[in-house]
Amino acid sequence: MAPTSDAPRRAALDLLDGVTEAKTPLSELLPALPATLAPPERARAQRLATGTLRWMDRADRALGPFLRMKPRERVLNAMRLALYEIHVEGTAEHGAVNAAVGLLRAGPKTAGQAGLANGVLRNVLRQGPDAWTALPVPKLAKWLRKRLVAEYGKPAVAEMEAVFATVPPLDLTPKDGDGATLAERLGGTLLPTGSVRLAAGRQVSALPGYAEGNWWVQDAVAAIPARVLAPQPGERVLDLCAAPGGKTLQLAAREAEVTALDLSAARLARLRENLARCRLAAEIVEADALAWRPDTPFDAVLLDAPCSATGTLRRHPDLARAKDGSGIDALAALQSRMIDAALAMLKPGGRLVFCTCSLLSDEGEAQAAAALSRHPGLTLDDEALHLPGIAPDWHAAGGGLRLRPDLWGEHGGMDGFFIAAFRRPA
Repeated sequence: MAPTSDAPRRAALDLLDGVTEAKTPLSELLPALPATLAPPERARAQRLATGTLRWMDRADRALGPFLRMKPRERVLNAMRLALYEIHVEGTAEHGAVNAAVGLLRAGPKTAGQAGLANGVLRNVLRQGPDAWTALPVPKLAKWLRKRLVAEYGKPAVAEMEAVFATVPPLDLTPKDGDGATLAERLGGTLLPTGSVRLAAGRQVSALPGYAEGNWWVQDAVAAIPARVLAPQPGERVLDLCAAPGGKTLQLAAREAEVTALDLSAARLARLRENLARCRLAAEIVEADALAWRPDTPFDAVLLDAPCSATGTLRRHPDLARAKDGSGIDALAALQSRMIDAALAMLKPGGRLVFCTCSLLSDEGEAQAAAALSRHPGLTLDDEALHLPGIAPDWHAAGGGLRLRPDLWGEHGGMDGFFIAAFRRPA
């Protein structure tokens, strides 16, 4: 058996198999990790799996010349993991190779290819570290890259891939809106939109102000939709698909009367925890947004609709490997129905902000155009999008904001998002 100290590596290898072979996202695999893993071991297993997936394309390019035929997926993943450890994390070559070989020898289905993995890895490493750095920046999965090149062109996609290859920073939203003070207190950077950015790797719960609920973790771009909605004190506001709660916290901090609706009980539990820590209040509703209706229409609705999440690949590189694009049409149809449901919950003259963390126009620009055609009198409120820090080139040609990872390269990148602000006729 592999040594006990290799438990995080073994768990990481299991996670990689789940993504590349079972086509399951990491978020669904992590709860199934062995209960015997201590929290630091679980964190390391997740970090190893995420990093390996981020650099998988380069690892495959390095391995390719030394493989006459593709080995078992677990064998390939063990080699990918070893190369990631060596070239990105700086693990000693012999340690990473011996660990990979040991894990394969411990498995009855992979023991026969442990020698192959050992030989291939040593052949790759004989080329020296410069051979690794000379390889191209990891490219996106083919199904996604093809779609993005068609929409944005090769140069833009190449810039996005450069962002996806980096470990994303940690973004915080200040409860009181004073990002400058929070940035100074934590040694972070105040971003143009008001969020605070810290270098990756800091333990969130150990940072000053966490226990007091003075801020919460939220990607800087994910914080923009609630700012676009701009709720006023006392307004009745609905946050659809609310969990895990970053946008709900923003709305509640503006002293709106917030109803937070989500279908997932587990995700709503996290939302309740975040509300309690930050000492904020919202009405929690566990329901299907397509079926639930309020007793009284809302002044404003924020709809962060389910989507392909292609805009979050710098944080979740597993998504492009676990998916193949086949479910996007169904997601787009669901988004249309959810927009219609959200509008039905608005009072006349009410505001709707629709957003998706997707880079695909089918889940963004096309949705906005289709909503306008389905609902006579509905208008886009692009004035609401003119906020501090919003650059002119973020505005989409047909209305709304089109945010791409490469647009904030000087600040360390951003998630991809589409945001549109609608107003119902009075």
